Amino acid sequence: MQGSGKSKISEKLADLTDSVQGSQAWNSIFRPGSIFRKGYSDSPRNRSYVIMNSVLYHLHPVKVKRHAVKVSYTLCLGGLSFFLFIMLTVTGIFLMFFYRPTAAQAWDDIYALQTSVTFGLLVRNIHRWAAHLMVLSVFLHMARVFYHGAYKAPREFNWVIGVVLLTLTLLLSFTGYLLPWDQLALWAVTVGTNMMGYTPVFGSQVRFVLLGGAEIGSNTLLRWYVLHVLFFPFITVIFMAIHFWRVRKDGGISGPL
Repeated sequence: MQGSGKSKISEKLADLTDSVQGSQAWNSIFRPGSIFRKGYSDSPRNRSYVIMNSVLYHLHPVKVKRHAVKVSYTLCLGGLSFFLFIMLTVTGIFLMFFYRPTAAQAWDDIYALQTSVTFGLLVRNIHRWAAHLMVLSVFLHMARVFYHGAYKAPREFNWVIGVVLLTLTLLLSFTGYLLPWDQLALWAVTVGTNMMGYTPVFGSQVRFVLLGGAEIGSNTLLRWYVLHVLFFPFITVIFMAIHFWRVRKDGGISGPL
């Protein structure tokens, strides 16, 4: 009896595994030749898939669809978003040389950057406007993808990656908005953390972590600074690499035949 019971459990687990690995969501995430695909076997063909699906070995497509090279089709919104991210990285590194994330010195450093540092005001304005334009370009890029139906199979997973990148773009913009530590920043972090505090179950814990305590203080600015210059950019780069790779492996830029 015990043996039959164990065999039934193992059969149910096997059926569950087959149903999950055979689902559309699972196949949209894992490319053909992956060991996580249903029916994987160690064969020369699947070994070649490992090389062809690698982002390091296959950065550029073998061929490009004719309509994909037309500016009127894509409006270069994806490339523009990536260019703005690079511009934000370069100007952000410059600004980090003149900024100290402390409540007593943050605003003074921003003021000195605008009045005493050569090209400081120019670089800060480039950084600020590039952040605004990146939010707009990413949103328009996703609107273009949706309009052309480029979120459909086999590109569902890459659409999810795009939604994550849009969220990260908004978070980068919001965390950078707080760094001058003026009245606008204080009220923004107050409203933002209070909204997060209403998250069910663990809202109060999230708010405590983001504030670095029970109230807004120096720890709050330091934590949002780390999120802005280190955590969110690092996560964004990872998801951007996955996004570019999936564009290549899912057949390039989609569109009408």
